[in-house]
Amino acid sequence: MKKEVEGFKEIINKETVLVLDFGGQYSQIIARKIRELGVYCEIEPFDFDFEKIKQKKLAGIVFSGGPGSVNGDEALVVDLRVFELNVPILGICYGAQLIASSFGGKVHHGERGEYGQTQTEFDLNCELFKGLEKSSVTWMSHFDSIIELPKGFEVVAKSKNTEIVAMQNRHDKIFAVQFHPEVNHTVFGTKIISNFLFEICGCEKNWFIENVSSKLIEQIKLTVKDQKVLLALSGGVDSCVLAALLSKAIGKNLTAVFVDNGFMRKGEVDEIKKVFSSWDMSFVAVDARAQFLEKIAGVTDPEQKRKLIGEQFIRVFEEQAKKIGKVAFFAQGTIYPDLIESGLKKSASLIKSPHNVGGLPSHVDFDHLLEPLKMFFKDEVRKIGQELNLPEQIVKRQPFPGPGLSIRVLGQVTEEKLEILREADAIFRAEIEKRGLNKHASQYFAALSASKTVGVKGDERSYEHIIILRAVETFDFMTANFVNLPYEVLKAVAFRIVNEVDGVNRVVYDITTKPPATIEFE
Repeated sequence: MKKEVEGFKEIINKETVLVLDFGGQYSQIIARKIRELGVYCEIEPFDFDFEKIKQKKLAGIVFSGGPGSVNGDEALVVDLRVFELNVPILGICYGAQLIASSFGGKVHHGERGEYGQTQTEFDLNCELFKGLEKSSVTWMSHFDSIIELPKGFEVVAKSKNTEIVAMQNRHDKIFAVQFHPEVNHTVFGTKIISNFLFEICGCEKNWFIENVSSKLIEQIKLTVKDQKVLLALSGGVDSCVLAALLSKAIGKNLTAVFVDNGFMRKGEVDEIKKVFSSWDMSFVAVDARAQFLEKIAGVTDPEQKRKLIGEQFIRVFEEQAKKIGKVAFFAQGTIYPDLIESGLKKSASLIKSPHNVGGLPSHVDFDHLLEPLKMFFKDEVRKIGQELNLPEQIVKRQPFPGPGLSIRVLGQVTEEKLEILREADAIFRAEIEKRGLNKHASQYFAALSASKTVGVKGDERSYEHIIILRAVETFDFMTANFVNLPYEVLKAVAFRIVNEVDGVNRVVYDITTKPPATIEFE
């Protein structure tokens, strides 16, 4: 790969709130909340290019949380010139501690941390807490605490265990909160962020996702011109929306390659072919099932699976590119959550390598990488799809990982295991949808355990597979709660699976939230 195309995040010349990312897994949620409130927001790493951000129309800055300690040997620090930009600043968790440390306060590494829901008392004279109740629940997740105020700051919130939960420098409009207002567990979290945006920064509501698609199409035209683009079309929401944008922008200069890797859900391959074969673009369906299965034969490590599958995808696309002539651009539907979970920033902790981010090999035989959606969240991508008049079954389709069922077959993948999982997953999804429960679940699927268990079938001992069911509800896919499915539904699903799917004698339901788990198992 010679060059990544830039410019798509510059198409909106708006007043911006900047989130400085110190490696916190909630950094994307902060940005998402800000955009949801109607203000444009971008994210930059903590070691940002100061001259670059000086050129932005900054309304405010947020320091994110992070996994480290400001007292550590490898503490992440900020360019102190950021405090001279004359814009309001809000520090969250690590960001709050960094502000305290930067201005001469003291941060202490306690014997025990403060985690979970915490009753917090607010000073309602502070603009940040305007309109809140005097006391309410916030979400804490910290080991270090601010124990001595910096000069010029005052305490504006406290809890039973922490004297300085929040502080402010009223004159310089610098605020710091030890809790996480961006997560739903903080009762008035959205109100706090809203106060920062509108009461303190003086922002206007001018970010409306419905205005973006036409600008994206125009930017694609200006970028691509009359050159050819090869799109990695997985059939998921992100790549489908990107296909629509590219189709409208460049028409037949787009070749969308759908690869049947053998890891798709039941009936999915035929559905995708039916939808896309009639679009204004060149559509190519490639049967590469045998190649992919051979590529990951015997592999049990999920990170290795993702990387091998990502590499095999690229090899297939390169073969197709040779058939259609010179291809200047390789396009894929990478979005914001892909970037944060890939751990590409040195400050972030690695969660997993999405096959289209961390899984890509270092050498790809294309001139440019085209990722117009990488600055958008999943719900924003869906809105773009609706504006483009994509079918509802595409726009509202559940997220499906690029490596597909290969990472829902835990451990080693075989064709037999894939077939067992396809049938079990189809039963689960059918029962959920038949009862209308899909309206309450953001994502629901089955996975195949790497273990087998002893059971009894027909008065005989069986030693067969375990199917794991998972259903979650989430708004941003960065955090998620399990869906409290009725017992009768779980009973019906389990009965059907063990009776209709050969090789299964046990069904279990996962009731873990994200975090600490992820939505997928691998």
